[in-house]
Amino acid sequence: MSQIKSIVSWCKDNREMTIEFLRIYLGLALLIKGIQFTLNQEHAAEYMTMITFPFFDLLSIHVVAVIHIAGGFLLAIGLISRIAALIQTPILLGAIFFVHLQQGLFGRTQDLEYVILVLFLLLIFAVYGGGRLSVDYVLEKRSNS
Repeated sequence: MSQIKSIVSWCKDNREMTIEFLRIYLGLALLIKGIQFTLNQEHAAEYMTMITFPFFDLLSIHVVAVIHIAGGFLLAIGLISRIAALIQTPILLGAIFFVHLQQGLFGRTQDLEYVILVLFLLLIFAVYGGGRLSVDYVLEKRSNS
């Protein structure tokens, strides 16, 4: 129990770093999701059967994968963080409206809740940007010197 209290205390004292770790984690999660789309064709085919939007073909799932990989990587390292977060938002909106919405909230797999959470976090980082653990911060500091 004391370990949990010390972790909570550290997070309170280092809120900025806690947000940085969240950005890095989110970026890595999106990167891994993009790789999963690329490597696991059965997973991609499963999503294809769920999509209710016409004209969405297998090529589009690869575009989604590339955007997740590139945007996730950029978000994780903190390079053009706001743009990296913003380029993900149309994909997440599409996932909400054309893939997971018919499952409804609090469904068996809770995919809709997860996608909404990821979208919410992306919007936060689109506003917040990269912090002290980002390439953006290093480049900005270097340009101000």
